[in-house]
Amino acid sequence: MSSTPESHGERRPRTPESHGESRPRTPRAHDHRTAGNRPQGPRVVIIGAGIVGCSLADELTARGWNDVTVLEQGPLPAPGGSTSHAPGLVFRTSPSRTLSQFAGYTIEKFRSLEVAGVPCFDQVGGLELATTPERLAELHRRAGYAAAWGIRGEVVSAARCKELWPLLDESVVLGGFHTPDDGLARALLASRAQLDRATGRGARFLDRHTVTGIEREGGRVTAVVTDRGTFPADHVVSAAGFWGPVIGRMAGVDVPLQPLAHQYVRTGPLRELSGATAEASKPILRFQDRDLYFREHGDRIGIGSYAHRPLPVDPFAVPPYDEARARDMEMPSSYPLTAEDWAPSWEDCRWLLPALRETEVESGFNGVFSFTPDGMPVLGETRGLRGFWLAEAVWVTHSAGVAKAVAEWMVDGRPSVDVHECDLTRFEEAQRSPSYVRERGSQQFAEVYDVLHPLQPIERPRPLRVSPFYARQQQLGAFFLEGAGWERPHWYEANAPLVDALGELPERDAWSARYWSPIAAAEARATRERVALYDMTPLRRLEVTGPGALAFLDRMTSNNLRKKPGAVTYTLLLDETGGIRSDLTVARLAADRFQVGANSPADLDRLLRHAPADVQVRDVTSGTCCIGVWGPLARALVQPLTREDFSHEGFGYFRAKRAWLGHVPVTAMRLSYVGELGWELYTSADLGLRLWDTLWEAGRDLGVIAAGRSAFNSLRLEKGYRSWGTDMTDEHTPFEAGVGFAVRMDKEGFTGQEALRNLPEPTRRLTPLLLDDPAAVVLGKEPVLVDGVPAGYVTSASYGYTVGRCVAYAWLPAGLPTGTGVHIQYFGEKVAATVADEPLFDPEMTRIRR
Repeated sequence: MSSTPESHGERRPRTPESHGESRPRTPRAHDHRTAGNRPQGPRVVIIGAGIVGCSLADELTARGWNDVTVLEQGPLPAPGGSTSHAPGLVFRTSPSRTLSQFAGYTIEKFRSLEVAGVPCFDQVGGLELATTPERLAELHRRAGYAAAWGIRGEVVSAARCKELWPLLDESVVLGGFHTPDDGLARALLASRAQLDRATGRGARFLDRHTVTGIEREGGRVTAVVTDRGTFPADHVVSAAGFWGPVIGRMAGVDVPLQPLAHQYVRTGPLRELSGATAEASKPILRFQDRDLYFREHGDRIGIGSYAHRPLPVDPFAVPPYDEARARDMEMPSSYPLTAEDWAPSWEDCRWLLPALRETEVESGFNGVFSFTPDGMPVLGETRGLRGFWLAEAVWVTHSAGVAKAVAEWMVDGRPSVDVHECDLTRFEEAQRSPSYVRERGSQQFAEVYDVLHPLQPIERPRPLRVSPFYARQQQLGAFFLEGAGWERPHWYEANAPLVDALGELPERDAWSARYWSPIAAAEARATRERVALYDMTPLRRLEVTGPGALAFLDRMTSNNLRKKPGAVTYTLLLDETGGIRSDLTVARLAADRFQVGANSPADLDRLLRHAPADVQVRDVTSGTCCIGVWGPLARALVQPLTREDFSHEGFGYFRAKRAWLGHVPVTAMRLSYVGELGWELYTSADLGLRLWDTLWEAGRDLGVIAAGRSAFNSLRLEKGYRSWGTDMTDEHTPFEAGVGFAVRMDKEGFTGQEALRNLPEPTRRLTPLLLDDPAAVVLGKEPVLVDGVPAGYVTSASYGYTVGRCVAYAWLPAGLPTGTGVHIQYFGEKVAATVADEPLFDPEMTRIRR
């Protein structure tokens, strides 16, 4: 299927003449390859010469891969995609540390670029406004993110906001968040600067080349077909922006991306800005209470609005560049302004900036750009078509940072920053339907500037995935939150009467009280004192079978798996640098059959990529279910239901066995992530409801309850159990994260072993903290101050109902001794905390091993 490059000389695409075409080739105005820049590295074809494609070509060629061809369907340097109309706002502060890192690198890089003496970045700063008390509190929280991620920023008074933006009506402003290092990217200019650098190293940029197909052979990409020839390739990167789903379909790859139109206008000249000599001198202004942002264009103001109804765009119906121009569209990504959507926002603009009452909107359009179901980019190489990469749903804000990460991924095998939030494998199959992507993408647009609680679930489509116990959970008054499409009970109203026996609980602030109930404390206590049932069905389960299964899993993971059937092992999935890709629980159920407790679709993807021919890996989550039976009375509940020996001697900790509980066949594993005696009980989905009812009926006389994730999280933090993706990622090594016990350096080679041998002594550690005030609570991602200076950030936090304090884990400098006092910045307040020993609860493990 693939075309073959010429055996001598420079690789060239097939020309139209070779296909009998008469259309002339585009002049090679951007193809500067010379004899001094012979191709080096694999053949890379990048689809799309917007800000992402140009940035990626620059990053790849800077790393020595200069056999790079960038194909663009429109004319350069403004091909008509989202980059061509982007307003260029670059704000770094985000709840996502990864996005903040991407934006930080984008600023750093663009500050160093210029074209014909014109800089590619104006560091005018950023200013976010609060006109309500709720927004002002949110700005304090955002200031916490900034401090946690190392970004300069401060919450300022209304008077200071007026100084920074004199056009403001100070009387309606309560305060603002000022970030002096943010600013405006000249997106087209930055694209041109990087295009020039990349072509200087040997890359070529060909405009007016419309991609019509992706060729493949043997599961690998081999070429990109255009209307002007075919380009052989070892790697193809789709950086096509909102056309990503179109390119993906050609490759047989699902791209979960929804383009939406977003309103942007420019006002007429303002008397207050007359005589402006610079394009912009004031901070970019965000008025999130009305979903608006503002930037200067000389003596005019540019205004963007997210306040209007979502306007989804079908990427397969977007006209090509020339057809768009024929329709009186400036470019394919620029639709006519819908005046009825704009009218309410214009009134809000004039309310905030009275000077606008003296002018009108001079021009405007609805610009198209990309959203995903969770608002994050889609990055990485597809497994189904090796060598085919996605760099999609990337805004100008994060463009250079994303390009650097993808270039590192391609050249070095991994990015230097954690990108699990952006990994293309992260969505479940149920989250990839066109209707889901459209609905969730539209909601992401509506929520761009909303104040979102870290536990806030999506509103629809729900319910999407439910466990076999869902009906019983509803009967018990479960309060459901959502994760990966699953309905997850966080507490049960049926347990409300248990709250009275707790005594007085510390009063919570309004923010930490959202999506929380004192019932969680009662459920945690019942787990510690009696027994509780936990729905663990959403936890991913993989089945690994075949003659080579043991050798494969032992090579892929860090702990010793060469144990007899019935053994369960906690182990780590590492990358080649020793970073933690995931943590797994591996149960050897037979000589060549294993059940693997995993975290995300990325774990399945990684195992499938490396599995030899004699090993089969499949996800069995949807066809199975799991109940955690935990508490000091757990044995008293399950033993009467089975003839198998569930005593400590007959069924040891971290062991598995098959058993019948009543009429239900189960795989029982003696594990506990709450620090109490108990088992995880697995069965097929069709028998799940019978299993629940069997356990419920047997536990009535023992005071059994159903307990939710809120209690679970509290209990697991008291035991110091880590949560991958929150407490640790591939940026961290096992010895930094406190899971070095899961590494057996003396076993035969495993992925990451050599890197671990050469690691220096850790300079940071995942550190347990106890808040000093019994009434204080933090939620995660807050900065931690040591000697008054930000030194790290909180990962997980929850009130420990057994220890009577809020427990927080944080990445902090190594060597802080137990008892060291620190402060956690929570909504602008400094909350005292103390470094603690771990585990905080039952350090001798007597409650689990009995």
